[in-house]
Amino acid sequence: MQEVSEGKQLPADRHYKYEELQSRPFVTPESGIPENLLHLFHSFGYDCKRKINLQLLDEKTLIFIAGNVLVLLDIFTKEHRYLRSCSGGGIGCIMVHPDKKYFAAAEKGKQPNIVIYEYPSLQPQRILRGGTERAYSCVDFNPDGSLLASVGGAPDYMLTIWDWRLEEVKLRSNVVSQDAYRVRFSSYNPKLLTSSGCGHINFWNIASTYTGLKLQGNVGKFGSVEVTDIEGFVELPDGKVVSGTAWGNLLLWDRSAVRVEIGREGGRSCHIGTVQPFALEDEQLFTFGSDGAVRGWDFQRISGADSDSGSNKLEIEPLSEIMVGHDVCLSSIVKSPELDSFIWFAQDSGGAIWKIDLSFTHKTLNPECLFSFHGGMIQSLDVSKKSHLMATTSLSRSVKVFDFLHKRELTTANFNQGGTVLLWAPLSVSSSQCLLVVGFEDGVVRLMELYNPEKLNVASKHSAKEEAKLQLKQAFKPHNAAVTAVAYDANGEVLATGGADNTVFFFTVGEKYDPIGFVHVPGAVQALEWSPNSHPEKRLLILCQNGHVVEVHRPDPESQQRAETFLLSGLSRRSFRFRSIKFQIKRHQEISRRQLIKEQQKKERAEEEEVLEEEEEIELPPTPDAPSPLYCGFYSQPGQFWLSMGGFDSGFLYHCKFSESRDEDPDQQQDEPFDFLAVDNADNDPIHALTFSANRQFLLCGMHSGSIRVYPLQPGQPGITSMQAYWTLSVHDNDYGHLRHIKCSHDDQFVLTAGDDGNIFTFSLLPPEELEKGLQRQKTQIPSPREGLEIERKSCDIEDSAAYSIETARQRFQSDSVRQEAELKQQKKLKKLADIQKKYDQVLKANRGLPEHVRLKPEELQLDPRFYELTERLKAERLSEVRREMAWEQERCSTAFNKLQEWFRSSAEANVVTVVGIHSDHRVSTYRLPVFSEIPTQQSRSSSTERHRDSSPETTDATVESADDSSQTEEVEEEVLQPPGTRPRMTLGSRQEERLRKAAERAALARKRIENREQEWNQLYAEKPDGNYEDPQDVQDIQEARENIGDMTLKSDVTMKINLKMMSDRKREELRALEENVYKKQIDMNGKIIALRDSKDRLVCWFHGQAQRLQEVQQHLPVHLRQPAPTPPRMLPEEAPETWLQSKLAALRRYQVVREQRCDALKPDEWDKELDESQAEEEIRLLYEQDCLINKMKTSVTEFDMELKLLRQQKLHLDCKIKLADLHKLLLVQERRLLEQFESRDGCLQEKLTGCSVEENSIASKLEKLKQQMKVKHRETERLQERAKALFTKFKTSLGDEHEYEEFLTKVFMKKIKRDKKELKGKEDEEDSDEDSQEEDDWDEEDDICSLEDLEAAVDDGVCPPGCDPALFEYTLKLREHRLNLEDLLTEEKRSVKALEMERETFSKKEKLLTGCRKAAESDLNLVHRELQQKLNSLDVVVPLRLHQIQYVMNESVPSDLSEALLVHETLLNKLQERIKELQEEKIHMRKLYFGAKQEGTRLERRLEDMNAEIQVLKTECKELMMAKFGKLLDVDALETQAGSRRLEELKLKQLKEEAAHDREVKHWHAKLEEASVGSSETIKRNSELSRSMLSVMEERNLLERQVLSRHKKLFKQQRSNYSRHETQKDIERLEEVVKTQAEQEKTLRREIEFLSSPGSHSIHGQTKPTPSLPDRKPNRPSKHASS
Repeated sequence: MQEVSEGKQLPADRHYKYEELQSRPFVTPESGIPENLLHLFHSFGYDCKRKINLQLLDEKTLIFIAGNVLVLLDIFTKEHRYLRSCSGGGIGCIMVHPDKKYFAAAEKGKQPNIVIYEYPSLQPQRILRGGTERAYSCVDFNPDGSLLASVGGAPDYMLTIWDWRLEEVKLRSNVVSQDAYRVRFSSYNPKLLTSSGCGHINFWNIASTYTGLKLQGNVGKFGSVEVTDIEGFVELPDGKVVSGTAWGNLLLWDRSAVRVEIGREGGRSCHIGTVQPFALEDEQLFTFGSDGAVRGWDFQRISGADSDSGSNKLEIEPLSEIMVGHDVCLSSIVKSPELDSFIWFAQDSGGAIWKIDLSFTHKTLNPECLFSFHGGMIQSLDVSKKSHLMATTSLSRSVKVFDFLHKRELTTANFNQGGTVLLWAPLSVSSSQCLLVVGFEDGVVRLMELYNPEKLNVASKHSAKEEAKLQLKQAFKPHNAAVTAVAYDANGEVLATGGADNTVFFFTVGEKYDPIGFVHVPGAVQALEWSPNSHPEKRLLILCQNGHVVEVHRPDPESQQRAETFLLSGLSRRSFRFRSIKFQIKRHQEISRRQLIKEQQKKERAEEEEVLEEEEEIELPPTPDAPSPLYCGFYSQPGQFWLSMGGFDSGFLYHCKFSESRDEDPDQQQDEPFDFLAVDNADNDPIHALTFSANRQFLLCGMHSGSIRVYPLQPGQPGITSMQAYWTLSVHDNDYGHLRHIKCSHDDQFVLTAGDDGNIFTFSLLPPEELEKGLQRQKTQIPSPREGLEIERKSCDIEDSAAYSIETARQRFQSDSVRQEAELKQQKKLKKLADIQKKYDQVLKANRGLPEHVRLKPEELQLDPRFYELTERLKAERLSEVRREMAWEQERCSTAFNKLQEWFRSSAEANVVTVVGIHSDHRVSTYRLPVFSEIPTQQSRSSSTERHRDSSPETTDATVESADDSSQTEEVEEEVLQPPGTRPRMTLGSRQEERLRKAAERAALARKRIENREQEWNQLYAEKPDGNYEDPQDVQDIQEARENIGDMTLKSDVTMKINLKMMSDRKREELRALEENVYKKQIDMNGKIIALRDSKDRLVCWFHGQAQRLQEVQQHLPVHLRQPAPTPPRMLPEEAPETWLQSKLAALRRYQVVREQRCDALKPDEWDKELDESQAEEEIRLLYEQDCLINKMKTSVTEFDMELKLLRQQKLHLDCKIKLADLHKLLLVQERRLLEQFESRDGCLQEKLTGCSVEENSIASKLEKLKQQMKVKHRETERLQERAKALFTKFKTSLGDEHEYEEFLTKVFMKKIKRDKKELKGKEDEEDSDEDSQEEDDWDEEDDICSLEDLEAAVDDGVCPPGCDPALFEYTLKLREHRLNLEDLLTEEKRSVKALEMERETFSKKEKLLTGCRKAAESDLNLVHRELQQKLNSLDVVVPLRLHQIQYVMNESVPSDLSEALLVHETLLNKLQERIKELQEEKIHMRKLYFGAKQEGTRLERRLEDMNAEIQVLKTECKELMMAKFGKLLDVDALETQAGSRRLEELKLKQLKEEAAHDREVKHWHAKLEEASVGSSETIKRNSELSRSMLSVMEERNLLERQVLSRHKKLFKQQRSNYSRHETQKDIERLEEVVKTQAEQEKTLRREIEFLSSPGSHSIHGQTKPTPSLPDRKPNRPSKHASS
């Protein structure tokens, strides 16, 4: 991932030769097959399913990938140019340079390259190597075109950034291990790029680090948005990215997270299906989708979208929109390179290239389809047997006809279903080659006629623009599934069609194709082949996809009779089921190979007798259980055929034949081929299709890898005998472009191929030059129309895909005919029976109208008594049979009735009493209560005592050995081991010692302070959250909530121990209490009802008394004054169930009396019409009494009814409560059963957990004790090591500095000698002594005092060497003895520590084991509790609701299904609503805090930048100060932690002593200086005088110079002739000497003055040089004739 160092700039004009790079066909060596056997002639297809398979080189040239070829298509002339891939493994993707001068082709294969081509020369300019392992998935240039980014596919998924001009890798990194669809550099920031693909999007940054440039990537986090494939994205100017989704909405990404999801208003998506943003222009973001629409969106609203509003969705409407087409599926789009152009070219996955104008003005052009192709894989291809015409079909619902000689498409026919198979009718059927047979995926077969419409229109005097046209001749549906194969027999008399519904249908060939019949085959049909005319019988070879092969005779159309079905059951057939023999072939080949190796080894090793005696077992892959798919086959001889298999059995052509034995079940057959031919390099590349050339010179094979293979055939041999030499070329895509169709033209000049990648290629056998000459002479002939075609009625097509097939239609017709016939017969029978019944009724009616003596009896109406007897006997037999059949059921019902009766009567405490209202329909019944048995109170079972033996670890203090003896020993050693007094050690003063101690303390404090500071910084950096930081506690809570959602804890306190036994008992007690409470309530209600029944009984008795009194009163009143008495109440039987079975005579007599009274009441009484006054008063009194009685009776009845109604309401309320109690009881019972089920498991786990805890505590106490002991041992070991170091320091101190015998004495001191075992060691065996010596060696190796290399030489310690101090030698021997003693003690301590460590490790292992057991038990216990809780939570709880409590309303009504509703308590709902308001307020508050924190963060970032700048300045100043002070850069922490050095203190002390001596010497010299100061004063005075004299001399010199000049000027002219030139010259020389002498004296005087005036000049007075004497102050005057 680091930046690659710059290399040498490659020359701009450097390029490769395309002829040397392009992939070439493979030819078997020494086969004689020419390399240029086939020449690419033209490409008719377009791989529209490939992602981003359309680029624009200039305003008129498109470029796209077609298998192993790059196609350059001229938009206007439709001319094609081709570039083959360089690897031969295919081309992964292409991209055009921003300046359109180059384009990159990223290939596929093993270690593929990226080739940069120059345009328009098409010469390879650069080759980029090593970017991926298998294939490139996408590439992109940066905006300035200097860099290229590429993303590889599986298995490495490598993102590489290239400096393509240098052919160098700049940066690389791995993307997510998923396929990438697109990578793109940022248009606004050159250091950013983005990649996207299957379920991911990555944001990359080219960051500068101290090691160089690095590629840092952030994976996009979808968050709450569903993960989706991202095929396209656009970066916005502010750094945000807008990407598409699979469901049609847009996603706005900000800093590797989804900021908002963008959709349309009303919850609609931006597009239907996949959406891709592709451009940002004119403040609009343009997108296209698989719905065929291009829309423009408001860029400002999308860029400023924020999800803080509470929802992460933004709903907007498009600003502009254009619909390309309803059946269009756009997958990529590129812009025209013209300046200010709004033209775009789009790739349609349906098989087209569109030109779209996105100007959105009134002059905007409609979308134009420039080119149309098949969308997806080519299902079938065939060629005309007479002309250079080719027909193809695919699932894109189209059939196309091409003139491949002149590279043009003639016509296209579209249908409702996709085509699956196509066949051009042979010459025997259509001599003009105008008939095409096309099968479709819905089982329909259509016969299409091809003709030239120009000739038709010439006859009809009309003009036409089309060169060819397809017209439907006939359509029929023989299959219920897709048609997979069609074939004509050799004579063209019968057409056979095969389908995926495991049937083969036969038709007669003629003007109209009539069905003959069909046969069933054991699998979906793969291919059909009729036997040639050379075979004695006409048979059809049916190849099934599952490996079955069936051969049937051709049916005779004339012998077939009209039947109820088209199934040809009597047709002769033979079958073959392929059984794999590849294992035997491979085994035989391996044995042959080993045999050959064995023979070679025998020849090489003739002297050896046995070579490879034992044969190794041959390991070969096992044969899979699933059958291998069958791809193709053909006849070789009658009854024999060749097969090409896929899967495990690929790599061979198998020669098979039908067996003589015929099995009834083809699935039980196991037939093996009798011969095979090996196909080279075809183990993973089987043959999908094969065909012979017309002259039988070549066998053409279409391979699984998309390549063509051509095998030359031997002349004169009809079949294939060998497949050794071949010619092969990769044509279609190597991954998914399986070559399923390959054909030769009728003249064997062209080879045509079609693959699953949607590409159609034509190859010529002639060179291009010869072919061009032939094209000038040839012209493709389009069939002429038939006579009368223009007036022929158009054939009916089958447009409904659900239409019946031929067989289904016949079966449906037969069933409908049978049903109609049965219905007619049934109607006739019913009509006849109705007439007979009518006549019989008339006879009975006439018989009843006759007199009785004439009337016929029923017996006489019977024609024959035997009929009646027979009917009665049959009825009796049927009844007895039914009784026998229902005997068991009758007994079961009887038993059940007895049980119910016993349960509901015997077990009931009392019968059910029902009280009925008198004048109302209200009734109240008592509860039927079972006998409530008082269960004795169970003694509370004490739950298993949880023994938590928290046996606190015994804090037994480890016995610490007293160190008194050791301290005494040390004191003795200090006294005895004093070094000899030869070289006394320098003793430091108390101040120096104190200074050393304080320095050591300061160093320790500084070291501790630095460590604390480092820890704080590390802690701060560790706690520093990154940009995607999430609180771990929140993450843990969310994860726990997701895992335990729906699981409610049993206790509010999670630390509380759960006792299932106690909970079960509590549930049992709750259930018992609930039953008792319900029973008491029911008893109370029953008592109230019985009391009301008794009151009614009393009311009935009282009512009867009142009725009698009323009757007595009414007897004395006239009839017209009598009022009707109220209906007397009566006790119903259900109100007194105890009297149901009692038949009382009194009741019968009472009933008789009442009946007589009612009869007597009906007799009218006669009253006297005349009454006296007394009788009138009596009448008034009786009337009043009558009214009172009636009112009392009515009032009593009303009051009783009111009491009954009130009691009924109370009982209804109680019923509701009892029902709720029953539901609660059911819940308690279910909970108690669950608790009882889990009780045993919980008890076992609790006991196991308790045992583990007790043992763990015991081991923990033992470990603590061992830890204390080990601490003591470690302290003792450290004390002994300190003593050893102190002893070595004493030894070094005794030697002093630079001792002559230091090396010898050190060897003596460190020498190991054999010593007697001391008491300290004890009596140990030899193993312990060996271990001790080993430990001593280890200790010596670890000691950093001296190395073992110094002790290798033998040392004689018995003799002191001459010149060495004997006392020092003896002192060294004593020190060595003490060193050995210390080593023995240290060894013993280490042995003890080791034993304790071993014991501690043992206990630690036991503790870990027990901890694991305890945790496992706790985990199991938690799982048991969780499982219990889940089952408890899954129990249903019933809560009754009133209608006003149901607020779950849909469409203003309560839905019938409330399963989706949520039950919430009203108080909780109010709290939630209040919580919503609180959350809104908190949200506002948090938003304020967020903005404040954001501002604070910005301020802190600026402050951080200022502090970083300040730190850099301080670091620079610090470095400068260190350089100025120390002369180099030092570690400040090391200086602070520098402890005091005793050597330094000794040197300082020595310095002080030397300074004192120097001070004394300075004082001595000062005294001498005082003595010399007197002489110095005199010298100063003399020098002063000399200075004054020098000044006077200088003044005199100046005066003389002026005088000389003046004289020279005045007298020069007058006396020039009087003086000679020689004298004048002498005077001048003399004066110059005087001037020089005076100048020297002046300089000397100045130096002396300066020296004397400086400090310290007195100290070196004696060394002052004497001042040179001045010349005489009165020098010889020059003669008055001197000039100057």
